[in-house]
Amino acid sequence: MAPPKITLACSPSDRSRPILSGEIPVEGCETELHTREAAELLRTAARDMIFDVTEMSLSTHLILTSRRSAHYTAIPAFHSRAFRHSSIYINRSSGIAAPGDLVGKQVGIQEYQQTAALWVRGMLKDEYGVDASAIFWRTGGLEKAGGSERIPVSLPEHISVRPIGPDQTLSAMLVSGEIDALISPRQPSVFAMPSVGQLFPNYRGAEEDYFRRTGFFPIMHAIGIRKSLADMHPWLPRAVYNAFCEGRRRALSDLASTGVQRITLPWARAALDDACALMGSDIWPYGIEKNRRELEAMARYAHEQGLADRTINPAEMFHPSVLAED
Repeated sequence: MAPPKITLACSPSDRSRPILSGEIPVEGCETELHTREAAELLRTAARDMIFDVTEMSLSTHLILTSRRSAHYTAIPAFHSRAFRHSSIYINRSSGIAAPGDLVGKQVGIQEYQQTAALWVRGMLKDEYGVDASAIFWRTGGLEKAGGSERIPVSLPEHISVRPIGPDQTLSAMLVSGEIDALISPRQPSVFAMPSVGQLFPNYRGAEEDYFRRTGFFPIMHAIGIRKSLADMHPWLPRAVYNAFCEGRRRALSDLASTGVQRITLPWARAALDDACALMGSDIWPYGIEKNRRELEAMARYAHEQGLADRTINPAEMFHPSVLAED
C-alpha cells in the first residue's frame, strides 16, 4: 500500500526547520511541507482547516474540545511556549504601578481567547487576586484596524468584553490613554514612546521567580492532526510526534555546541547553562505528564474566564497514542 500523502504546516523555529526542510521525515508518509507564520496558522486551523497537520492555538483547541467540536486532535509537542509578564504594557499616566491597579481599568487584547491573554488572566488571578471580571476588556487589531475572534465565543454577563472601533488600533489607543493597558505577545510599535511602559519592567526577574514558585513555562501552541486522518491512520500521531521530538533534540544539541557556533548568538552555551540551572535539563518539555499541571491550569483558566462551560480533562485534547510517556 502506498504511504498516505499529508500536508504539514508550521511556523519556522530551530525546532521545526529540520522538519520543514524535509531533513527529518514523518515516517510512513509522503509529506507536503508548508512554512507559514504562526498568526496565519492559528486562524487557518480554527476556521479553514486546510492542513492535515498544523500548528494551532492551544487555548482555541481547548475551547473546541470543551464543546466537543474540535476537528483536530493534538500531540504534546508544544511548538510555542513563552513567559508572559513581559507582554503587559501600560500607559504611564493610567495610575497602574502594580497588578492590583488593573482592577477597573480598560485593557486591550487582540482576542479574548488568545492563549497569551488566557495565561496573563490566569496569572493575575492566581498570583495577585485580580479576576477577569474586574477588568474591562477591549478587543481589536494591534497595529491595523479590524480583527475578530478566530472562533465565536459566548461569555457570561459578568465578564465585560467589547470591540474597539472599526478604525481604531490598540497601539494608538494605548498612547492616547483610551485604554490603560495592553496585553500583546508582540511588542507594540509604540513601546518606544515615553508614555508607554511595562507593568513588569524587570520582567525576566518576575518570570524567573514565577517559574521557581509554579514550575510553569506557559504553553502557547501545540501540533494538531486532522481527526479523520488520525482515525484512518492511528499510527500517524505518534509518527508526527516522533518527528517533532527529533527536531527539538537537534535544536538543543545546536544550542549546546561549542566547537562551531550553530546559532547567531554570542554566549549561547552560557544562556543554555543559565536556563538549565533554573529549569532543569529539560528546558522545553514535550509530553503530557511532564506538562500535566500546566495543562490542568489552562483547563481551569478557560472555565474560570468564561471560555469553556466545563473544566476539561487535558487528555481529551490529545490522541490516545501519545498519552503514554516516551
